[in-house]
Amino acid sequence: MSGLYLSKGLYPQEFLRPTVQFILDTQQPSGEIPWFEGGYTDPWDHVEAAMGLAIGGEHDAARRAYSWLAGKQLEDGSWWASYRGEEIDNRERRESNFVAYVATGLWHFYLISGDRDFLSDMWAMVDRAIGFVLSLQTEHGEIHWAVNGDGTPKGDALVTGCSSIYKSLECAINIAHTLGHERPGWPLARTALGQALIHKPERFDRTWESKSRYSMDWFYPVLAGVYSGREAQARLASRWDEFVEDKLGCRCEKQEPWVTIAESCELVMALLAAGDHARAVEVYSWLHQWRTSDGSYWTGYQLVEDLLWPDERPTWTAGAILLAADALTGHTAAANLFTRVQLPQQGEETLAGSVPERRFQAD
Repeated sequence: MSGLYLSKGLYPQEFLRPTVQFILDTQQPSGEIPWFEGGYTDPWDHVEAAMGLAIGGEHDAARRAYSWLAGKQLEDGSWWASYRGEEIDNRERRESNFVAYVATGLWHFYLISGDRDFLSDMWAMVDRAIGFVLSLQTEHGEIHWAVNGDGTPKGDALVTGCSSIYKSLECAINIAHTLGHERPGWPLARTALGQALIHKPERFDRTWESKSRYSMDWFYPVLAGVYSGREAQARLASRWDEFVEDKLGCRCEKQEPWVTIAESCELVMALLAAGDHARAVEVYSWLHQWRTSDGSYWTGYQLVEDLLWPDERPTWTAGAILLAADALTGHTAAANLFTRVQLPQQGEETLAGSVPERRFQAD
């Protein structure tokens, strides 16, 4: 199916219920949500799928997902790159944006469920996770993308990863405020990170080829609230023709003839954040041609070879479909999470790009 045009107040509950059920059916009894049946689980995509469950009203399943993460958290607050059930699948690294994303997921769950008791139960996990992430922030503001198996930093930073952390810090700050915990270093760290993303491009991609060829480096700073208003609109306009294939979706990488459904959903939310509602609706309408009969969605489509590739239908892609639908329709109380920046001390939308520069201070 294609041509599904969504508007405020018209969430397609019946159409998207199988997508929620797909995630639910893939979730393991432990609460773990692998990419697909028999696949591995990484902390970031696990959270993305859990947010889809919350949007679909499956609150108990979402709680089990976050409780599973709490049970796997290491003493330093991090998680390994991936798991298979009770086994560690990849112990070569621990990625900072993967670790931070639990704050985004839990704040999203709280906005939808209003379950303060569960948020309180999960506080220690969030606190430790953010502590780990901020231990990797340099004096320049950027955050190392990962540590090696022995805990030594990888020594470089990613625009997409740091943008995701920027949003997660916003959510962590909101969680701390809601629960009455003082974490004065978190807003300072977030400001320093935002300033690095805007004003210090030389601090990213220092030891490898630039990742600017990936669409996420293009739109994630908008999705995460680093840029807003006219700056966000200009950023999206500047590379639109490089990444967007009409009637298909958003490319993952500009030189590869491959559109991906999850990145297209994130672009939809970035467009909404930039105030471009019409194009957000249009892009989302293209994506349902990649839907299967059970409500799942293929990872992507290869334009030149005219084939679906890879042969995977991930739970996190289903989660992204649900997040974009919620953002377009305002279905839940978390619908604006990725389209607005809201911090407790200001109580209203903030323009991240206009935050005065501050010198980074650690707790």
